[in-house]
Amino acid sequence: MGDTAQTVAKDQWVYSFGGGTADGDTTMKNLLGGKGANLAEMARLGLPVPPGFTLTTAVCTAYYDLGEKYPDGLRAQVDEALKAVEAETGKTFGDPENPLLVSVRSGARASMPGMMDTVLNLGLSEVTVQGLAKKAGERFAYDSYRRFIQMYCNVVLGLKHDTFEHILDDYKEREEYNLDTEMTADDWKEIIAQYKAAVQKQLGKPFPDDPREQLWGAIGAVFGSWMNDRAILYRKLNDIPAAWGTAVNVQSMVFGNMGETSATGVAFTRDPSTGEKVFYGEFLVNAQGEDVVAGIRTPAPISRSRAEALSSEELPLEEAMPAVYEELVAVANKLESHYRDMQDIEFTVEDNKLYMLQTRTGKRTAGAALKIAVDMAQEKLINEEEAVLRLMPNQLDQLLHPTIAPDAKRDVIVKGLPASPGAAVGKVVFDSDEAAALAEKGEDVILMRVETSPEDIHGMHAARGIVTARGGMTSHAAVVARGMGRPCVCGAGGLQIDPAAGIFRAGGREFKKGDVVTIDGAEGEVLIGAIEMVKPDLSGDFGKLMEWADKVRKLKVRTNAETPHDVETAKQFGAEGIGLCRTEHMFFDAERIPVVRSMILAGDKAGRKAALSKLLPMQRGDFADIFRIMEDRPCTIRLLDPPLHEFLPHSEAEMEDVAASAGVSVEALKRQANELHESNPMLGHRGCRLGITYPEIYEMQARAIFEAAVQIAKETGYSPVPEVMIPLVATQKELDILKARIDATAKSVFEETGTELEYLVGTMIELPRAALQAAHIAKSAAFFSFGTNDLTQTTLGISRDDATRFLKAYEEQGIYEKDPFVTLDQEGVGELVKIAVERGRSTRPDIKLGICGEHGGDPASVTFCHHLGLDYVSCSPYRVPIARLAAAHAALQKEEA
Repeated sequence: MGDTAQTVAKDQWVYSFGGGTADGDTTMKNLLGGKGANLAEMARLGLPVPPGFTLTTAVCTAYYDLGEKYPDGLRAQVDEALKAVEAETGKTFGDPENPLLVSVRSGARASMPGMMDTVLNLGLSEVTVQGLAKKAGERFAYDSYRRFIQMYCNVVLGLKHDTFEHILDDYKEREEYNLDTEMTADDWKEIIAQYKAAVQKQLGKPFPDDPREQLWGAIGAVFGSWMNDRAILYRKLNDIPAAWGTAVNVQSMVFGNMGETSATGVAFTRDPSTGEKVFYGEFLVNAQGEDVVAGIRTPAPISRSRAEALSSEELPLEEAMPAVYEELVAVANKLESHYRDMQDIEFTVEDNKLYMLQTRTGKRTAGAALKIAVDMAQEKLINEEEAVLRLMPNQLDQLLHPTIAPDAKRDVIVKGLPASPGAAVGKVVFDSDEAAALAEKGEDVILMRVETSPEDIHGMHAARGIVTARGGMTSHAAVVARGMGRPCVCGAGGLQIDPAAGIFRAGGREFKKGDVVTIDGAEGEVLIGAIEMVKPDLSGDFGKLMEWADKVRKLKVRTNAETPHDVETAKQFGAEGIGLCRTEHMFFDAERIPVVRSMILAGDKAGRKAALSKLLPMQRGDFADIFRIMEDRPCTIRLLDPPLHEFLPHSEAEMEDVAASAGVSVEALKRQANELHESNPMLGHRGCRLGITYPEIYEMQARAIFEAAVQIAKETGYSPVPEVMIPLVATQKELDILKARIDATAKSVFEETGTELEYLVGTMIELPRAALQAAHIAKSAAFFSFGTNDLTQTTLGISRDDATRFLKAYEEQGIYEKDPFVTLDQEGVGELVKIAVERGRSTRPDIKLGICGEHGGDPASVTFCHHLGLDYVSCSPYRVPIARLAAAHAALQKEEA
């Protein structure tokens, strides 16, 4: 890499801006960083931008490639650019009479607010401060000098901020000053002397007095801050590659702290919280930029209307400096029209003259992003497709679930994984039966478990939210909670639950069953007490944007759902069918589980059939409810998948109850449970293997499906489209045997009812062998549904429920970029899906293809499915809009590419 950096050393490393011209423009964000590109663009637009220059992101890359050394030619280019700034300002860097002072700021191509370092007032020394004092006043000059020393020492020399704060606080206390503004030039001179003494004492060398040494120290510190801990973490959280690097912007200083005719502020062209089209911002008279964000002084609103809305008694900029305000509004409108997006701008007023220091696309809440996108499309500032691209799919999570009020006080009990978004309040319970019983009485409960299992389905459904001490983002609790739209916090490792004692502990505190807590599924936090909530507002803007998204997407979006409530929810969210109905969830109903257990405990086929005959009308009713809601949309129904032991009781008390109701001894029940127990049930007697050994189970389910479809067709006039899915197929022969039984059952039902309906029989591809044998399996399967949860497990050899113990280390060390159970492993699992698609279509060109694992609601995975040419993705109900928007993004981005 070092050789590469040397070969580009002749390139242009430095780009100048100011005086109505610039070397770069806004299209050069990758090279100049966001700040540098926008400063260049503002200069080109003729806006009042203090002149300066940008050291490119390529310098940053070369700096690290060369072992933290600068590329050849850089220093000479910086000297030339500095001369241009001197000519534009009429000031000279390091001049004792008329000194040029500069700011040195970072500027990556992606906004990273507060993550990297900045130095202001650079160029001040024992000599130049005197020149500044003659021009702008002694107090101002020495105040600026002490600010510079403090900032430079912290950013460049690595001295703690507290060192200087203690000196300043002690001095103010001794001299009985309350505010910095009360201090005189002599006070600041004394502070400066103490600051410099502290530098000499801690570093063993004096504070640098040479402006050029200061400049290169600051440039090196900004490049160095690209690799500080907070910047590294921010990049990880926001998917910003380290290889992008940061630019460094050196810009002539303008001063907002030169008295009552000067000011500094930050503004947004629209409200970043609500998206409302109002000029929004704050400013301070006689202040520098860091004063606005430091919280030492309370900023005043910019406009009169904002001041009234906040009941602020502070004089707004609109009245304090009306001419400046009018110019600022004109500049803001020009910038928003030019960039065609809401802008976040920084400005300084020096002696009643306005200067623009920065503009960038403003960060905003999901609600604001939605409103701004729709409003701008209706204002003809952008088109509908651009509006769709303005809202990120994952932002919809904030819109679809209740959330905690932004200003609510939070007392966090424990933190875990943000497994399912939204917020909920309720009394803590540790038992699913108790959760269901209390919910039946109208109580709001939070189900807290070490981990959940399929037997907890009724308690999870009854609860307002779920918390588990173990499990990851795709654990049973997480998957089911998302499907139900329940907020969920998983893997809260600091949580100790003692159900017998009726208590739980976390962070050295103890709580009781029945205590009220709030869970924040988006942040992964459990909080004490009932916290104020904000309900989702799916207003007209939401519907409009989704309508625009649906116009452009190619992928269909279905849902994973089996209860009428979830199916109805998904339909309201725009689901175009059911991609996965897990029939086993229906078996855990309190009325049915005894019948299921009697079927399992039956000693022969006749006994199993007798029990199944009792389940048949129940299953038929389930499917009828689904077909009725989905009308003539396709419904993929997966036949029984989990191993039978999951339906048997586990505790001694439950064993006794089941044995008594089944008319067998506890010992006989235990023997049966032991016989069914498997060392690795995920790879054991489950899925189609149950259908091969106990065909009567699948025959009952198939009959229930077809009878329900016929019933609803006669009742409503719709034509339900059942798609019968056989899980865990590894060979064509398995599918052939089971498909023959399903076809025979369908024929029998159609003859009995005198009604014939279209239906499909297909399979779930969730084993590597099935993917490799897709050409053969497709001869018998009318559709493939990729079960990417299990396909990820079987391909990577990782259990999704246990992976949280080590996956974080794998992500940190770059072995996996993302959790493969959250975002599809495209190189491994994705390659198997691709092979199966190609081989399946080689045999059956019209084969229907979709995915129904949790990846169906992950935007990156949806994009992969779009490019692969699948027909649909299927996801939990509350992720349907996310998948719709992600599919639209994939279609639009593909067209752009």
